[in-house]
Amino acid sequence: MTFAPTPVLHADLANFVCFGEALTEMRRVGPSEWRSYCGGSPWKVAIATARLGQLGAFAGGISKDAFGQELWQCSVDAALDLRFIQQFARAPLMAFLHDPVPPSYLYVGDDSADLHFRPHALPAGWRHALRWAHFGSISLTREPLAARLVALAESLKDDGVRISYDPLYRLSMDSRYDRTLERMCKIADVIQVSEDDLCGLFRCRDYHLGLGQLAAWNPKAVVLLTLRERGAQLFHPKGDVSATGPKLPPPTDPGGLVDWMDAGDATTAGLLFSLMRTPDGEPEEHLRWAMATGAAASDGQGVHGLTYRRVEDLLEQVQVARAELA
Repeated sequence: MTFAPTPVLHADLANFVCFGEALTEMRRVGPSEWRSYCGGSPWKVAIATARLGQLGAFAGGISKDAFGQELWQCSVDAALDLRFIQQFARAPLMAFLHDPVPPSYLYVGDDSADLHFRPHALPAGWRHALRWAHFGSISLTREPLAARLVALAESLKDDGVRISYDPLYRLSMDSRYDRTLERMCKIADVIQVSEDDLCGLFRCRDYHLGLGQLAAWNPKAVVLLTLRERGAQLFHPKGDVSATGPKLPPPTDPGGLVDWMDAGDATTAGLLFSLMRTPDGEPEEHLRWAMATGAAASDGQGVHGLTYRRVEDLLEQVQVARAELA
């Protein structure tokens, strides 16, 4: 048996891997028109960190059809380590976004490719190289994949790998998800949530109740809380900080929707990139990187247009503006 060489083959295995789903999003752009986009929150976090220059990978299953090939090509373009992507002759996972505010999806993917992901088929030695692993989104609700991923996250934590978790609330995360939520929060070194996530996950009107439960489960975790147009807060063992956020295009506009959906994943990627690059850095610096990366993904190209230089330019602009106000 022979194998064709992959377009991107890193000399070293990735030390940062995002586990979960890559899917095709179908978004309504007209009364009877839909447009496809490559998506899946864990996959987009992997794309964003790779665009910033982090050697990383997305580990998950995709189909071998045209939809899967588009995901593969976008992964090639972002220089992800392709050895972690598994392709199967199965149906693609599809997500139809029929109401953008709040995001309401119809997922189509019975026995789809994502469910067939097998950690034991990953490249030899991958666990030895791994330092950070990211989990989250609907992959942790889709059995049998969910149980496989939660067990993997717990075993990686036991190996000393740092765990990042972004639950990204969806309607399927009802009381049946409570145990998974608790298990993942208790092992996570970093948790990213929005106020809407907290209200949905904990079935409450006041997001502070959910925030308090996170602190009770894991008081040492770094928690990034995004607050819509009010910016974000970072709860860090060194101290809590907050920042105002960029004004994003309205999500009812098709172009603005792309920015709005990608900004959250880019914000997560920016935080993780900063934590990996300067683990002993100050909370203010980590939050600035998170916010600037989210803003950089809001220019019409989403996570695919991110560059390290673009984020640095935004950070410099903020510093200049602060100096002028001082």
